[in-house]
Amino acid sequence: MSACIGAVTAPRLHVMSFNVRRSLDGLAWRRADRWRTRRVLVAELLRTERPTVLGVQEALPDQAAAIHAALGPAYRMLGRGRGRRGRGEGTPLFYDAERLQLRRGDQVALSARPDRAGSRSFGNLIPRIAVTASFEDLETGGRLLVVNTHLDPFSPRSRMRSAGVLLALVEAGGLPAVVLGDMNARARSATMRAFLDGGALRDAWRAAERHAGPEWGTHPRYRSPSAGGARIDWILTTPGIRVTDAAINATTVGGAWPSDHLPVQAVLRLPDGDAS
Repeated sequence: MSACIGAVTAPRLHVMSFNVRRSLDGLAWRRADRWRTRRVLVAELLRTERPTVLGVQEALPDQAAAIHAALGPAYRMLGRGRGRRGRGEGTPLFYDAERLQLRRGDQVALSARPDRAGSRSFGNLIPRIAVTASFEDLETGGRLLVVNTHLDPFSPRSRMRSAGVLLALVEAGGLPAVVLGDMNARARSATMRAFLDGGALRDAWRAAERHAGPEWGTHPRYRSPSAGGARIDWILTTPGIRVTDAAINATTVGGAWPSDHLPVQAVLRLPDGDAS
C-alpha cells in the first residue's frame, strides 16, 4: 500500500490520531469487526505511515502491544488502562524515541479528581482519561506537549467538562501543544466550540496548507466514507504551530478497513522559537 503522508524528516513532525476499535473476537461479531482480522491491517497501515507521534483510542492491552510491535523497537509507549488499577481500555501514546525525548508523561482522569485512577464525576458511566506527554525534539531542540484522549459518546455534559480539563492541561503546559482524540463531537457541536472558540486551539484540518484527500467523515463503520461527512476524530493545535499537511486516511489494506474509524493525520512545524 502507498502512504497517505508517510515518514517525515526534521523539522517536520507527523502526528496521527486513530481509534483502533476495541478488540472483539466472538462469533457474534462480523468478520470485518474482529480484531484477529484487523490486527494485520492496522499493523500494515502504521508501518506504511510511520507517524512520529501516534495517539490511539479504544486500545486494550493486547492491541497496544500489537501496535507497539508494528511500529518497531524505536518507538516507546506511554499510558495504561482507564480502570482503577490501570486495566482495560486505554488511550496510549506512541512516539519515535529516535526523534523525540520524553521529558514528562502522565495519565489523568477526566473528572473532578484527575489524579485518582478510575474516577468519574462528569456524568459519564465509565472512566474517561487523557494521556499527556511533553517532548523535546532531538533534531531541532523544539518542545511540544501532546495530549491524547477519547471523550464520552453518551454524555454531552461529560464532553463539555472534559474539554475544560483538557484546555486547562494545555494552558498549564506552557508549550506548543497538540490535542489528539476521538471527541465523539461534530464540528458545530458545543464540545468543539468549547475547544475552538476561545482561540487557544485550532482545527488542524482547517489550518492545513495542503490536504491529502477529501474531508471524509471519520466514522464510516467499515463502509466507504462520505466526503463532507461528520468528523468526530480530531487533531487540534495551539495557534503558533504551522500545519503544512493534513489527511483523513481512507486507505484500505487489501480491500479491507483496519478500523471502523479513519485515522486523522497532520504534518506540523513548531514555532520558530521552538525549532531551528
